[in-house]
Amino acid sequence: MNPVGRTRSTRTAVMNLLAVAAATLTLTAPAMAWEPTKPVEFIVPAGTGGGADQMARLIQGIIVKNKLMKETMIVSNKAGGAGAEGFLGMKEAKGDPHKIVITLSNLFTTPMATGVPFNWKDLTPVSMLALDQFVLWVNAESPYKTAKEYIAAVKAAGPLKFKMGGTGSKQEDQILTVGIEKATGTKFIYIPYQGGGAVAVQLVGKHVDSTVNNPIEAVAQWRAGSLRPLCVFDDTRMPYKAKVTATESWNDIPTCSEAGIPTDYVMLRGIFMAPGVTADQLAYYVDLLKKVRETPDWKEFMEKGAFNTTSMSGAEYRNWVEKNEALHRTLMTEAGFLAK
Repeated sequence: MNPVGRTRSTRTAVMNLLAVAAATLTLTAPAMAWEPTKPVEFIVPAGTGGGADQMARLIQGIIVKNKLMKETMIVSNKAGGAGAEGFLGMKEAKGDPHKIVITLSNLFTTPMATGVPFNWKDLTPVSMLALDQFVLWVNAESPYKTAKEYIAAVKAAGPLKFKMGGTGSKQEDQILTVGIEKATGTKFIYIPYQGGGAVAVQLVGKHVDSTVNNPIEAVAQWRAGSLRPLCVFDDTRMPYKAKVTATESWNDIPTCSEAGIPTDYVMLRGIFMAPGVTADQLAYYVDLLKKVRETPDWKEFMEKGAFNTTSMSGAEYRNWVEKNEALHRTLMTEAGFLAK
């Protein structure tokens, strides 16, 4: 046989073997993990300047600073209808992995109060980032140094004489205000504002007598000496002992129960995706948020805002959300806030 013929046959056989090997590798190699292929819209179903908005923009900044995503993340405030605008937009984005939403208690309260066709089960739970506290605040120039003194003054004045500022109507701030009223026999004029930032500004300007704002929404005014915290609505004091002002830390603020107001309430700060996303797409965001929570910037933010740093995902998170939906239904029923 011609030696050249043997060489060509050998080359052909080798090429065939390589082709088979390449095909086999293609079939057996694991698929690349999913990641975004275009900018991700990060929806905030609340106004600018509030706790949810601040947290979303911090997450956005941490992702950019630490190069945790190849694509960009764009924060989009959709506060219309007490957050219904944002939630309904997510519900309608079925199968779209390029949208996520940060939730607060309006995840439960908005559909219950308005009857809007939305439920948290219309979305895909991703991760609980933290739980947020509520603090009873007054203007620093007011004469009230303790929650007991303030509530005594409200009772002495009679019903609807003192103004309580809060975020939204029939939302968590008003639910908590009703809880205070029932626990103490008082009655406030409740004045709703679009976001926690606006609530703090109104109290600084003395347009309301008190607020039940989250720590992160009023810490700047507390540090500046404009506001005074009276108590925290939780069963234990906040653990952060570093001084926020020259003389006080978060840990120095008594619980409202200690101060004679047996009412407590904490709020979800969590992330959801649209319905119908894949397991790989969900896993991407669970991992991304885990990396965010491990950064020094996140830990500093947690202390600055005196957050309860509980986090969870998967079945544990879904079960927590389910239980808290039932809790909010009870609270909304007791307050008379359910849609007719």
